Amino acid sequence: MIAPPDAARAIEPPLTHAPNPATLPRMVKLNRIYTRTGDAGTTGLVDGSRASKADPLIAAIGDVDEANSAIGLALAALNGAALDAAADAALAARLAAIQNDLFDLGADLATPASDADGTDFAPSDMVLRVTAAQVARLEREIDAMNEGLAPLKSFILPGGAPAAAALHLARAIARRAERTAVAAGEARALNPAALTYLNRLSDHLFVMTRVVNAGAGGDVLWVPGGSR
Repeated sequence: MIAPPDAARAIEPPLTHAPNPATLPRMVKLNRIYTRTGDAGTTGLVDGSRASKADPLIAAIGDVDEANSAIGLALAALNGAALDAAADAALAARLAAIQNDLFDLGADLATPASDADGTDFAPSDMVLRVTAAQVARLEREIDAMNEGLAPLKSFILPGGAPAAAALHLARAIARRAERTAVAAGEARALNPAALTYLNRLSDHLFVMTRVVNAGAGGDVLWVPGGSR
């Protein structure tokens, strides 16, 4: 059994909450949900160009959206799943911030580099980019959550508490999103920070599953050959 993590450590350092939409610039205005512009199998990018829906870039954007949806499912299952109300609130705040990050990341992937060389991925008032600060926040949270967990002595099976199982699913989808983004990056320049974020995200979700399961009896461990 894995001993439950110390709740105070699990919420350190202070969390970055999802931004208040009222304080953000109005970048989106939707009056109609369907436009018919994608009926021929293409979709629009942020710069006004269009790409085939079979393009690896669009597959990557779709996988990011799927990962975000799976995180939303985990967030809905989280209430009461961890050690106490404070720990639940801390994990929920982290997931909410990640969901907002993933919208940034989808917009980032859909926005070509600002220069012809494909090296300018600097954010601006009207260009959303994932930044090194967002990656660093994930790393701090991973370290804080992992500090209260016992070292792993076996691989973990995806399961346990319902919220942990949902987080495992989100983790696996995040791994796929990273793979498809890397594939898309072989054909066009993508923001390196966006790819790094996806890599850290799967680690973050993995550690969070351990935190949740620590409050529900411990990790579900793989037993090599145990089902023969």
